[in-house]
Amino acid sequence: MNKPVQPISSLSLKLPKADRSIETYRLAASRTFPAKLEGPLNRIAFSAVHTVVDPFADNDPWLSAAVDWDKTIAFREHVWDLGLGVAEAMDTAQRGMGLDWPTSLELITRSVAAAKRRNALVFSGAGTDHLAVEDARSLDDVIRAYEEQISAVEKVGGRIILMASRALAKLGRNADDYAKVYDRVLSQVREPVIIHWLGDMFDPALAGYWGTGDIDKAMDTAVAIINGNAAKVDGVKVSLLDKQREIDMRRRLDKRIKMYTGDDFNYAELIAGDEQGFSHALLGIFDAIAPAASYALSRLAAGDEAGFHDVLGPTVPLSRHIFKAPTRFYKTGVVFMAYLNGHQDHFTMVGGQESTRSTLHLAELFRLADKAGLLANPELATQRMKTVLATHGIES
Repeated sequence: MNKPVQPISSLSLKLPKADRSIETYRLAASRTFPAKLEGPLNRIAFSAVHTVVDPFADNDPWLSAAVDWDKTIAFREHVWDLGLGVAEAMDTAQRGMGLDWPTSLELITRSVAAAKRRNALVFSGAGTDHLAVEDARSLDDVIRAYEEQISAVEKVGGRIILMASRALAKLGRNADDYAKVYDRVLSQVREPVIIHWLGDMFDPALAGYWGTGDIDKAMDTAVAIINGNAAKVDGVKVSLLDKQREIDMRRRLDKRIKMYTGDDFNYAELIAGDEQGFSHALLGIFDAIAPAASYALSRLAAGDEAGFHDVLGPTVPLSRHIFKAPTRFYKTGVVFMAYLNGHQDHFTMVGGQESTRSTLHLAELFRLADKAGLLANPELATQRMKTVLATHGIES
């Protein structure tokens, strides 16, 4: 497997610390990962990918998104080259958090077309976000909204990730309400979908999903609905940041249904699995660590579980930092990694969300990315870190 190179002793910069002092940080030994997939995989792995904005657009960032389509699709091609699938127009892309439905549909249309040109894997989010929560009066409103988005995605040849609905979270009072919506919607899909259960740490508007604030009861409802529609469900993506609940749910699913981990805290052990099964992956962190994730998964498929953990294990502290509370701001860290690694030439985000994390947070992110060997070009990453610090008035 790949070996660390010698320490980059010539590269250092001044970084702020939590105690408000400044340290001279010297970069650690780096690692290089293949730019393309090495060998087959025995796990399906989706990266929920971000959207690259146009920093020169004359728009109002809090009100509208200006997308750099070329850079956005180029990033997806980078992910596909590594053998990962793309989970399109999800929360990592700031769906419903700055990226509206018309722009999301254009993103899905372009991404599906690009995937078809290279026979790559892409599933796309269909939800109800074009229906303002305050305008949702009945469960039938929610059903119609789902139907509209599903039809639009299927019309351009896309596969569906059925996103959790803020409108349903508002209106759904009990298990029967959720069963009514999901049974009706799933009966109409052309191909099996991935069900997305997003916890309220990612989106506070989804509190009480499945009709209860009791997670155990919510899981009972979700499992019953999903297993009752097994022929229409490819898998379930769970983002609760609770590995044991994911394992428990995984063991209760119909054998035809895959579990896709969305646990950005514990993904390494959940993907590795145990004697009773394993999880596939649909992860926002795979945007930031795609080369390492691809290489680690290829080692796992080759029977080298130690090599898998050797590569993926050091990425977990970085992921836990990026996804720390308030978890919904994780997108900032993901885009910052893309900037550090040269996938885009600026640190500008949809909705101006580059401002949602502190300078201290970004400095620690840089340290952890370096320790995990995830700075593809350390010289470039160092210069860009210095640029960001300078914009905050910090001499580096």
